[in-house]
Amino acid sequence: MDSTTIAAIATPAGIGGIGIIRVSGTNALHIAQAVFRRSDRSQRRHAFLPESHRFYYGHIVSPESGRVLDEALLVLMMAPRSYTREDVLEIHVHSGPAALRAVLDLILRQGAVLAAPGEFTRRAFLNGRIDLTQAEAVIDVITAKTERALHSATAQVQGALKDHVASIRSVIREILAETEAAIDFPEDVGEEIDGRSILVRLEQEALRPLQALAAQYDAGHILRDGLKVIVAGKPNVGKSSLMNRLLERDRAIVTPIPGTTRDFIEESLVIRGIPILLTDTAGLHATADPIEQIGIERSVSRIEKADLVLFMTAAGSPLTNEDKEIHDLIQSKTAIWVENKSDLHAAGPAAPPPDTWRPMPRVSISALHDQGIDALKQMIETIALAPSLACESAIIPNLRHQHLLADGAAALVSAAEGIQNGTPFELVNMDIQSADDALREVIGVTIREDILDQIFERFCIGK
Repeated sequence: MDSTTIAAIATPAGIGGIGIIRVSGTNALHIAQAVFRRSDRSQRRHAFLPESHRFYYGHIVSPESGRVLDEALLVLMMAPRSYTREDVLEIHVHSGPAALRAVLDLILRQGAVLAAPGEFTRRAFLNGRIDLTQAEAVIDVITAKTERALHSATAQVQGALKDHVASIRSVIREILAETEAAIDFPEDVGEEIDGRSILVRLEQEALRPLQALAAQYDAGHILRDGLKVIVAGKPNVGKSSLMNRLLERDRAIVTPIPGTTRDFIEESLVIRGIPILLTDTAGLHATADPIEQIGIERSVSRIEKADLVLFMTAAGSPLTNEDKEIHDLIQSKTAIWVENKSDLHAAGPAAPPPDTWRPMPRVSISALHDQGIDALKQMIETIALAPSLACESAIIPNLRHQHLLADGAAALVSAAEGIQNGTPFELVNMDIQSADDALREVIGVTIREDILDQIFERFCIGK
């Protein structure tokens, strides 16, 4: 274990009321005694021996020059009752680049080294205070854009995923212990392996829960990364007007001239607690204009990567070949059919779609007059959250988890097929062990150093 004492500024850059410098390691107490002077005059004649988890008021003073750098609150949290399970020192001073940098430089001169991004949380993981899923969730708490995303990330920090994985691993390990005992010590066990009962337990208590966890990645990544929503349609159906309406400001240029939007425009917003990355695309149609053609090609590329397409047509107008070509383009995408400009046509039953069109949710709106927008938002919310409503606390917010869970589920499927086909349990157990190995990697029991580096380099310095 690394015994180096690390230090970093733990609050965002800028001017504010409070800035915090965090220190972790065996040298934390020495640093506190070297740079902090209590304001209580009666304490100045004695060595400073702070109690753990108690705040002290005083000043940060350079031991070399005696110069006061700032007023400060200091708290020392002794191991193991700290974030890293090491001695942790926090110094709270006035926030500002000069003040924070001066105090940090002073601490580094006392023997600490500058922390790497995420190194405090990495030490919390390596010292066993949290597992790897909880460590990864810390960054999701920090970057959460909505209350829903924060709720999901907080559940992960509290161990929701860890507990699910531990439960599945418990079943797997019990099956392995039972079958290996029967294989290695048949005389002592006294009976043959009951393949049928093991198969039932493997499928019901391990495979199905594991598949359910892996399947929740889609909802998890939407809450964390945002739903990629594309507004697609032919020119002059009101795509830019809808974008402006959803953003509640004029972001896209709106004119009656077809082809005004020649490239895609992206903006972030929140709809019903769901982070949205909204893209207004160039009108899709045949054109000889080379600049417009480039914009159309980029729009098609964005549509291919979208989570949801808002397929926009003009209400009351006959569907054109361009509309039908766009429909064919989004055939494999999740989509909502948005009929705009409903204010220009008398209310009445919507014309049925062509027989060859697949069913999709359909809503009439007027982006110009703010009609039907709430109904559209409700449809977006329903589509975005449908996979996660049943088990919100177990959402998987991480692609690394999803891949490993899927690998574990595939190994259990292979084991189940082996049992059904009468494969010797010496071979079946290899698949069951592979599933357990995948779950061990999810929670970080076994993990490559380069993977840890990739995970924690996403953190800010100071966390």
